[in-house]
Amino acid sequence: MYVCVCKGVTDHQIRQHVSDGARSWREVREATGCATQCGKCACVGKSVTRDAVQEARCEANMGLSYAV
Repeated sequence: MYVCVCKGVTDHQIRQHVSDGARSWREVREATGCATQCGKCACVGKSVTRDAVQEARCEANMGLSYAV
């Protein structure tokens, strides 16, 4: 779905940037331009970023043989 209509940023693009190493809303915003024009998408963009970062952290911990 489109998160930022002004810049044409989708949730898939946000998740891809997190997958590529972005770990904060600031990093995603700078890479995509999301929420830099009208700003109405900021809440949704932050939420998608937060969920994607949490998923990335869980995936990173899956290979461990003990709890961190």
